Amino acid sequence: MRTASFVLLLLLAATARAQNIDRGRLLYETHCASCHTERLHEREKSLIRSYADLRREVGARAALVTNRRFTPDELEDIIEFLDRTHYRLDLPRKGT
Repeated sequence: MRTASFVLLLLLAATARAQNIDRGRLLYETHCASCHTERLHEREKSLIRSYADLRREVGARAALVTNRRFTPDELEDIIEFLDRTHYRLDLPRKGT
């Protein structure tokens, strides 16, 4: 019984995180992608070398460029989306 409950909790947690990445994609495509091209995220020419760099750049530019106030969770979702789809930094996530 404990094993089944644990597996269920893991599945629910994975589903919740996937939804947040989907929200990150939606936020990025709605508020950021019209000005950004894929070339902006090219790994070789990028100023982003770490997860901290990515977090700093997204945080600094999001409100300035979009004139929208993002919640901390929304920013983290955008950061996670960008890392998984473009940067693949393979560093620890939130709280780093």
